[in-house]
Amino acid sequence: METRAPAAVRGWELSDEDVVARVRAGETALFEVLMRRYNRRLYRAARAIVGADETEDVMQEAYVRAWAHLDQFAARARFSTWLTRIAVHEALARARRAGRFVDADDGAIEETMAPSPSSGPEHRTASRELAGLLEAAIERLPAPYRAVFVLRAVEEMSTSETAACLDIPEETVKTRLHRARRGLRDALARQLGGAVREAFDFGAARCDRLVDRVLARITTLDPKPPAVDRGREDGGDA
Repeated sequence: METRAPAAVRGWELSDEDVVARVRAGETALFEVLMRRYNRRLYRAARAIVGADETEDVMQEAYVRAWAHLDQFAARARFSTWLTRIAVHEALARARRAGRFVDADDGAIEETMAPSPSSGPEHRTASRELAGLLEAAIERLPAPYRAVFVLRAVEEMSTSETAACLDIPEETVKTRLHRARRGLRDALARQLGGAVREAFDFGAARCDRLVDRVLARITTLDPKPPAVDRGREDGGDA
């Protein structure tokens, strides 16, 4: 995501909190900084729950909701956690409506990690790159384990942040992360290394496209998000 519009370049060195404060004060163009800063995280988090087809729609809705509810962010939690939680909740709602996000029992992970019947020579050839192998392995995890693994191991969010985003106890996060790692083949796990950061990437063209779509939508809303009300609590869920 190297391409940046003038607003993004101007605000890139600011902290999240400073950007939010300036957006609230009327520098609405700086909202682009937040989108470009967190596009990859939201893409990975949403894709872990809903899959590739709906991921950009989830991201767009999350950014529009964040824009509309910036007054509910009071900096009591990290902005990245607050924003990720909005995206995760949107993705979970979609997945649950479609019946795709259901808790799996302890034995399900071993069953789902079995080699796919469609894995042939062509598939194995296309999967030689480590990032491709990793993505395929993660995709085969049951959705609850996959969501935890992506937030914790790929995005490197803390246990408490992951628990807050998914609305589950921290102990459940630890258990699911352990089982997800166990479910990944040992041979693959030994090769993860730095390549895990390359999984589920969100390239510059897609980043630009999504930013343009969100900016087009928020220009139809209020000229600027509501000013902060010091008496309100951090809304969290937006």
